[in-house]
Order: sequence, then structure tokens, then C-alpha cells
Amino acid sequence: MPSRTRLPLGIATLVAAVGTLGSLYFSLGLGLVPCELCWYQRILLYPLTVVLGVASFEDRPRVVRTVLPLSGLGVVVSAYHVLLQLRPTMGATCSVGGGCSSVLYPMAGGLLTIPRLSLIAFTLVAVLTLAAWSARSATS
Repeated sequence: MPSRTRLPLGIATLVAAVGTLGSLYFSLGLGLVPCELCWYQRILLYPLTVVLGVASFEDRPRVVRTVLPLSGLGVVVSAYHVLLQLRPTMGATCSVGGGCSSVLYPMAGGLLTIPRLSLIAFTLVAVLTLAAWSARSATS
């Protein structure tokens, strides 16, 4: 019988992998140049794919100690990025790829932007990893 911690860890791995592949598609496939905040989000997301993949395979819910700092910082950076897009008059600019407040590739009628997708991914990864950790705590 599979462990109750493996499913949330597996889903968190899938979320991180889709985020990683999606960011690569936006830059390599569509030719969008990531801004500085996008680079920070990538730096925080890419390792999560590997770390969560190994933790899911080995059924290690204590990976929460590694995942929460990365995903927590990712939530902060992406939430700030979303705020800059909502309030472009804040005047923040990035040195790479242009302004962080510009919306490069709006989806779903402008409801979803790349930073919003990043915020959703980091939040899901944190919640799913906490769920795996609490399921482990409940069974021991």
C-alpha cells in the first residue's frame, strides 16, 4: 500500500516540474526575456523539481525543511512581482529584460500572468509539502 505522504509529494513534484518546463517554454520557445524578478523565481523553483522528485521517490516528507524556505521566498518574490504588475506606477525597473511591471504574456483574458502562475506554483508546493509532512506526523 502506498504511503499517504507520497501522493502530495508527487503532486508537488509535478507542480514544480510544470513550472520549470513552463518557464523554459516562455523563454526558449516564445523568446520572452525574463526580467530580474523572474530570474529570482526561477532560481528558487528549479531546485524544487529535483529535491521534491527525490523526496517523492524516497518517501521523505521531512523534505519540508528544504522546500519551505525555497517556496516561502518564492511566494514573497512572486507576490511582490504581482504587486508591481498591479501597480506599475510604483516605478520599479529591472536591469534584465525590461520593467518588472510589464505583462509580457497575459493568459485567460489577462487574469493569469507569468508572476501569478509562479505565485500559484510556489503556494501549491508549500501546501502540498506541508500536507505530506502532517500526514507523516499523523501516522507516527
